[in-house]
Amino acid sequence: MQRHPNRMHPEASNANVTSAVGMGETVGRLRARRNSLFTQTVIWVTGLICMAFLLGSLAQAWSNSQLEQQVQTAQQQVQQAQHHHDALAHMAVHYKDPGVIESEARQQLGYIRPGEHPVVVVSENSTVQQKASRQTDTSTQQGFWQEWWHVFFGE
Repeated sequence: MQRHPNRMHPEASNANVTSAVGMGETVGRLRARRNSLFTQTVIWVTGLICMAFLLGSLAQAWSNSQLEQQVQTAQQQVQQAQHHHDALAHMAVHYKDPGVIESEARQQLGYIRPGEHPVVVVSENSTVQQKASRQTDTSTQQGFWQEWWHVFFGE
């Protein structure tokens, strides 16, 4: 048999050519081919498993990020509720004082103690305010539909 300069072993030739000549594949070559197929399969399976772990890790990281944002939002809401609670508690303590209650009743409701005489200070501004209050009193007496009439068509 004549050797080709690029081929060192007769086993390295094409399988079809060797079959035609009568030389079949050797046991070593079949074992090498099987080992190569097994190695490739293991590499592909390992790669797929690694990709699955990578995608799972990325999904978990994204989920954790979303949860952290929700936790921060909830903490801000808790802080706002705590500030509101503190303000209400401060107001409750403030309005438990009898002096504050009396002051509020005198200023906002015009209450006086028995035996006191109210003093009303009249100025030009107060006469204008009194006229405005009289107009609102008459408008409430006129009725609902008359108020709408004046809103759309004037007096």
